[in-house]
Amino acid sequence: MQHTPRHRIVVLGAGYAGAVAAGRLARRLRSEDAAITLVNAEPHFVERVRMHQLAVGQDLRARPLDEMFARTGVDVRIAEVTGVDADRKTVSVTDADGTGELAYDTLVYALGSAWNPQDVPGVAEHAHELAGRPGALRLRERLAGLEAGRSVVVVGGGLTGLEAASEIAEARPDLEVSLTASGGLGDWLSPRGRRHLRKVFAALGITAYEDAAVTAVAADHVVTADGTAVPADVTVWTAGFAVHPLAGATTLEVTDTGRIVVDGTMRSVSHPDVYAVGDAALAAGPGDKPLRMSCASGVPTAWQAADAIAARLTGGKLPNVTPRYFNQCISLGRSQGLIQYVTADDRAVRGALTGRLAALYKELVCKSAAWGVANPTLGMPTRRRPVVARTPEPAPTV
Repeated sequence: MQHTPRHRIVVLGAGYAGAVAAGRLARRLRSEDAAITLVNAEPHFVERVRMHQLAVGQDLRARPLDEMFARTGVDVRIAEVTGVDADRKTVSVTDADGTGELAYDTLVYALGSAWNPQDVPGVAEHAHELAGRPGALRLRERLAGLEAGRSVVVVGGGLTGLEAASEIAEARPDLEVSLTASGGLGDWLSPRGRRHLRKVFAALGITAYEDAAVTAVAADHVVTADGTAVPADVTVWTAGFAVHPLAGATTLEVTDTGRIVVDGTMRSVSHPDVYAVGDAALAAGPGDKPLRMSCASGVPTAWQAADAIAARLTGGKLPNVTPRYFNQCISLGRSQGLIQYVTADDRAVRGALTGRLAALYKELVCKSAAWGVANPTLGMPTRRRPVVARTPEPAPTV
């Protein structure tokens, strides 16, 4: 009897989206039919939503990938991805042993995003970032050595900026903490949400500069669009994210910002053997509105991609679930929080949960997300199906 080679699935990136996709595939497919390789540059899973906590000196639980995926059938490879050839269906990697190449039958691209200096002068030279563990640790060291009375400016009024400013102000009440926002403070929130945000900022002594886009960063201050110089012994840049540049160097169809264009099953519209999840994908939510870069988007897109891959390999039914939003969870230090309820396409509604209960809710969400990643083959789905013979598929249309 002729042996059929296992279907080779390579997952690039072990953030929330990539790790969830790999675990879900392992639970959907039989190990004798599918070989799943998870490639990540770091040996640990990083709780990216807690980087502001790491920056102020809090210790986070270590989550080694090899322990998380032990006995799951997923092969973890610690290596940096240096290239993808979507036409030859290979991935170039570099690890401690040198350079190498991985061939795939199906690729899940989940390399995520990093901070976005936005070509603002001085950001790369003088600002700190919270998009990953190395940046958070550098900021941690800088804050630890900062004397009382010094100034910290957080640039960016989005979720990351609000959480960073609150966490720093709570942990270091001896510092002068301020936040600059290009619009109004929390202007996307409901009236109740905005009131609570302002109340917490006032209690923590955070100065908010509204309608104050930063146009330059220096060693000891930032400059806003109207020419105002805001003192900053430390600048924390949280004004948006940029995707990993690797996809833009491939033949994959990408947007002008480098995000891979996918269909409703998270499959590339140009290469049917490539799926993209998380921040790397331009995926549509309700009303065809693009999903924002976030953990709240990454995990549902990972579910969608894994279920679609498994369905196509096993002859099952394709998933037909449009990812949607329910709330935005914002920690405002360890004792205060804000849960803004939203429509399916992420617009704020009147309802909002605030205070200590909201902080506990946010903590539960963070712990649940980490538990889901750390226990990749527990929970739904439960039935592994055999891979069936496939005929070549044409590229999907959109």
